[in-house]
Amino acid sequence: MGKTVDTRAGHRKRLREKLIKAGIDALSDYEVIEILLTLGTPRKDCKVLAKELMKKFGSIHEIIYADDNELLNFKGIGPNNIFGIKLAREIIKSFHKSKLMKRKRIKSAGDIVDYMTSSMGYMKREMFKTVFLNVKNEILKVDDLFIGTVNESPVYPREIMRKVFIYNATSIIIVHNHPSGDVSPSKGDILVTEKIKNICNTMDISLLDHIIIGKDSYYSFAEEGLI
Repeated sequence: MGKTVDTRAGHRKRLREKLIKAGIDALSDYEVIEILLTLGTPRKDCKVLAKELMKKFGSIHEIIYADDNELLNFKGIGPNNIFGIKLAREIIKSFHKSKLMKRKRIKSAGDIVDYMTSSMGYMKREMFKTVFLNVKNEILKVDDLFIGTVNESPVYPREIMRKVFIYNATSIIIVHNHPSGDVSPSKGDILVTEKIKNICNTMDISLLDHIIIGKDSYYSFAEEGLI
C-alpha cells in the first residue's frame, strides 16, 4: 500500500521557496495572506480562506489592519488563524515607530505620517496621540492618550499638559484619526485645536501641528496655515 502524499505540505513548501528566492513581489496578494494564515495553523489548507478574505476586504492592507473581532467573525477564521496577520501588523507598526524615533529632528507632518498611518489609519475608532518634543524638535515620547467612538474621541487638555511636564517637553504635535477616511477637519477638531493652542501659549509650550490621519491621506493644520 503506497504512502499518502500531503499535497498541502507541498503547496506550502512551494510558497515558502518562492518567497525566499524571489521576494514578496513574486507572490499574489492572496498567497501573502495564505502564508500569514498558515503561521498560526501550519497544518491547515488556507488557500481558499485567503482568497475569500481578499474578496471581502479587497487588499492586503485592509486585511492586515482589520480589527481582530472583525476577522474572528469571518467564517473559517479562528484565533490561531489571525496570529500571522497580527504579527505582520505589529511588525509594520514597530518598524515605522523605530524609524520615527531615530529621526534627528521633526521638520514637518510628513516626518511622522508613515508611523501614524500604520498605527491608527485603519482603526475603526478614533484615537488621539500626542508627540512630545524637546527644544531641538527631537522626539521625547509618543503617547496614545484617548480612544473614542467611530466618529469622536474625548480630548482632555489637562492630561496633555500633565504629560508635557512629565517629559519636560517644549513643544507638541497632536494627532488623531478619522475612521471614515475623510481627513477634512470637523468643527470640533478646529475648536479642540484652538483650545489646546491657547493653553499651550499660556504655558510657553509650542503646538507645532494637529494632524488628522486617514487610510491613505492626512490633513496638517500647520501645512494649511491654521496653526
